[in-house]
Amino acid sequence: MTSTMLSPVTGPSAWRGDELATNRTWIYHLSDAEIAELEAVGRKFVSDDPDLRTVTAEDYPLPVCAQAIEQWAYDMSRGRGFVLIRGLHTEMYSDALSGAIFYLTGLHLGAPMYQGSMSDLIDHVVATSDKSIDDPTAKSARIRDKLVFHSDSSDAVALFCLRPAKEGGASSLVSGAQIFNEILARRPDLAPLLLEPVHYDWKRQDDGAPANTYATPIVSIVDGVCSIYAGSTYIFTGQNYPEVPRLTDAQVEVIKLFDEITYEPGMALDMDFQPGDIQWVSNYAALHSRTEFTDYPEWQRRRHLLRLWLKRDTDRPLVPNFGKPVLARGELRDAGREVPDLGQFSVKTAVIPRLI
Repeated sequence: MTSTMLSPVTGPSAWRGDELATNRTWIYHLSDAEIAELEAVGRKFVSDDPDLRTVTAEDYPLPVCAQAIEQWAYDMSRGRGFVLIRGLHTEMYSDALSGAIFYLTGLHLGAPMYQGSMSDLIDHVVATSDKSIDDPTAKSARIRDKLVFHSDSSDAVALFCLRPAKEGGASSLVSGAQIFNEILARRPDLAPLLLEPVHYDWKRQDDGAPANTYATPIVSIVDGVCSIYAGSTYIFTGQNYPEVPRLTDAQVEVIKLFDEITYEPGMALDMDFQPGDIQWVSNYAALHSRTEFTDYPEWQRRRHLLRLWLKRDTDRPLVPNFGKPVLARGELRDAGREVPDLGQFSVKTAVIPRLI
């Protein structure tokens, strides 16, 4: 595809952080009635203690929150690509109740997906290691370093703030469509390369990956809808496998330009999480990162976020095989792969992070 066939992306998904910082419509404040429903249904969830692998949204209806949940889904799929939910009184909750509220709202937005080698459905972003991001054995969710902007392995990613950091640790989002627009404006000769497949390091992301790499374009444009799947770290480490085609100089240049633009002043939106905040993000619309942070010395006060990955049944048009090959909850057995019995499938244990 030549640059003459490409045009700038328009609509709410193409935004700048400095503009949204003064327009707080991306924050949804829960009403008293919505909070009361989430607390009541969440307590029932904890009491029932259902298997996270088999429980359904129909088991725990949320009629009061239904209209809000519909709006959150629209914001992710057709709006700016994300929404921040605020108002839960987590200082009065157990971590199990917080996790229950988080998981059951996730059920109403999509199909939870297994995460990591333990196949947990609720994962954790909490520093259990003093490693740096330069250490190839470091897991980004378990360290305190600043992260590069990237996409996660799901249609949507959600974070629930149990406890914020002592200092730093802001969650950063940047519009994939706006990055594409910037590259198209500055380097129309390089922009078409974003629509060509490149190889990502699968082994470094997943210990049990069935192949060393998978191939996907960074950008998908179908029917005028722009979707992004990015993460330069895994593109470049994917070059360590001899069977992977070598990146051309032009491809390296556009990938580095992509990363540079994400960090330009005004591009990203930084959010300082408050306890009880829930951030829902479409991985196709926005890339996410975080700033470096300092923890409290006490374990129970450390920055601690719960994370969900969701597979969502939407009509978003994508080029074939776009993004990382993933399977939702329940699909592993359908694909002939057994789920390891190592996962924590009770919400009471799922909210306790593993010290690895």
